[in-house]
Amino acid sequence: MVASNVEYGDASVALPNEILRSVVGSGVHGIALAGTDDHDEMGVYVEPPELVLGIASAREDYVWRTQPEGVRSGHGDTDLILYSLRKYIRLAVKGNPTALLPLYAPERDLVTVTDLGRELREMRALFLSRQAVERFLGYMRSQHTRMMGSVQQNKVPNRPELVERYGWDVKYGSHALRLALQGHEIAREGHLTLPLPEEQRQRVLSVKRGEVAREEVSGQITELEIEVRRLLDDGDTPLPETADVSRISAWAVDAQRRHWGWA
Repeated sequence: MVASNVEYGDASVALPNEILRSVVGSGVHGIALAGTDDHDEMGVYVEPPELVLGIASAREDYVWRTQPEGVRSGHGDTDLILYSLRKYIRLAVKGNPTALLPLYAPERDLVTVTDLGRELREMRALFLSRQAVERFLGYMRSQHTRMMGSVQQNKVPNRPELVERYGWDVKYGSHALRLALQGHEIAREGHLTLPLPEEQRQRVLSVKRGEVAREEVSGQITELEIEVRRLLDDGDTPLPETADVSRISAWAVDAQRRHWGWA
């Protein structure tokens, strides 16, 4: 590591105890643009027993970045976050869109995967629920609102270079559309496809390249949200109301015991 890198958490706890790590962000969705996007990874580690059962307090994550805190990552930068198994499961059972990615990432995007990591991935369907879809919609609305804002409304735009070039932040637009498409797939099929199916991937890329008018993108997002809302309200979805917390929790307890050699 060089002096400019930023690190939070205990590497000696997180790194030796990793069970799963994958590429996340634009890379795993298949919508990275050459020369523009950074590299994001997310993973899971099992905490040692003294941090789970004892009174010692510690962070439940480990963060490593090539940019200082508060500095936006760019092309060539890496952002890594590893969550303790307990924190990761709390995020995933609520349907956090980014937390679900290591469960559905294709094999080629796996950085680390142990036997326990494969078991966790094999339970991926237990994490999907109507609550997860609502979480996708919530994130989508946030991105949609930002993409529709002007420079004056947002004061200082997050990506002023995009606003200057296209008149609006096309990256917010690509995120919003991608979340709408994925929320729709989860609600309709009970599954998440990574990377995006080819037709959807090309559509999101065209938005990200500034080739689609903001109003057209907004209209498609709104139509998808209406359809997702119909699926949920009419019960026309294979999803349960919430994740199968009891089965996931039982596995997590057993997984920790096995990792510690207590099985």
